[in-house]
Amino acid sequence: MVPRLLQSIIEKRIGKHKAILLLGPRQVGKTTLIKQLTNSLQEKILWLNGDDADIRNSLQEVNSTRIKTLIGNNTMIIIDEAQRIPDIGVTIKIIVDNIPQVQVIATGSSSLELAGQIKEPLTGRKYEYHLYPFSFAEMVEYTSLLEEKRLLEHRLIFGYYPEIVINPGEEREHLQLLTDSYLYKDLFTLEQIKKPQLLEKLVQALALQLGNEVIYHELAQIVGADKETIERYIDLLEKAFVIFRIPSLSRNLRNEIKKGRKIYFWDNGIRNAIIKNFNQLSLRQDTGALWENFIVSERQKANHYNSHFVNKYFWRTHAQQEIDYVEESNGRLAAWEFKWNPKAKGKIPATFLEAYPDTQTGIITPQNMEEWLLRLA
Repeated sequence: MVPRLLQSIIEKRIGKHKAILLLGPRQVGKTTLIKQLTNSLQEKILWLNGDDADIRNSLQEVNSTRIKTLIGNNTMIIIDEAQRIPDIGVTIKIIVDNIPQVQVIATGSSSLELAGQIKEPLTGRKYEYHLYPFSFAEMVEYTSLLEEKRLLEHRLIFGYYPEIVINPGEEREHLQLLTDSYLYKDLFTLEQIKKPQLLEKLVQALALQLGNEVIYHELAQIVGADKETIERYIDLLEKAFVIFRIPSLSRNLRNEIKKGRKIYFWDNGIRNAIIKNFNQLSLRQDTGALWENFIVSERQKANHYNSHFVNKYFWRTHAQQEIDYVEESNGRLAAWEFKWNPKAKGKIPATFLEAYPDTQTGIITPQNMEEWLLRLA
C-alpha cells in the first residue's frame, strides 16, 4: 500500500467540528485513503455511497430531526461520491451545525456539483483537500529516490494512476479502461454536456497541443464548435480533474501576452491514452512536452500537499520570448525552464529579468528535479 501524504494531514483535522471534503478524479484512491485513515480510529462509522439511489433519496430535502435518526449513535459519517447527491452541501451544513459531535467526511470524484453545492453552504465549516494520482514524492517515500528516477521515462509515458503503478505490464489496458469508462463519467451525467463526441474531440485536441499556448478560437475551429462552448467544456474538464489551466503573466511589458493560457493534464498516462500513443521516448516527437506536463503537474501536487500557496503562470511575449513556468509566493517571483536533456541550454530571457528584477531563476532537468519537488522553494 502506497502511503498517501494527505493521510496525516487529514488525521489532524478530525474532531475539529468541521466537515472534511476529499475531492479528486475517479480511481485515484479516495475511498482507500479514507478506509486507511479510519481503520485506526475508535469511531462508530456510517458509510454512505452517493452512487446508490436509495442513499441519494434519503439525503435529499432533510431536516435535523431526520438526519439525527439516520445517523443514530454513529460518531462519524462518510459520504462517498457526494457530488451525486442534490443539495449535499445543505445536508452537511445541517450535520455540522446541529450534531457537532459527529465528524463528516465527504468524497467526490469531481468538483462539479459538489463544489457548487458545498462551498457557499459550508463557508467556514469545512476543510477541503484534493487527492491526485500518486505523486513523485509519495513514490520516492514508498520505493526510493533512485528507483523513481530510474522509472522516470516509464512515468512520463504511463503516469501515476494507482492501477497503473500496482499492475506493471498491464498499463495500456488499465489506461484505456480509465479513459473509456471513468474519465468523462461525471461530465456525461450533466445537462451541460449535450455533445459527448465534441467533448472527446476537444480533449484530443488539447492532448495534441500539450506544452503550447492554447487559443480558444483556434480550438473551436479544430473541433467544429463555437468559442463559448469550448470555454465551458474546458471549465468542466478542469472541475472534473482531467486538466488544469495556467494563465500568462503580464504586468510590465507592452508586448507580453496578456490573456494566454496553457493547459496541462493531471496525468501523463491519461494524456497518452487519449491520443493512443504509448511509444517509448526515443520514438516520440513530444518528449519535451511530456516532461513539461509531468514536472508541472507534480509541482501542483507538491504545492497542494505541502500547503505551499502560490500564484502560477507562464510568460511569453509577442516576440516569442518565453519562460515555461513562473510562481509568485509572498510577493516574490521565481521562474524556471524545463529541459529533458540535462545538457540542453536553458536561459531566462534578459527582457524578463529587466522587467522583473530580483526573480529567482532555475533550470529543472531529470538530474535536479528532486530539489524542486521534494524541497519546495
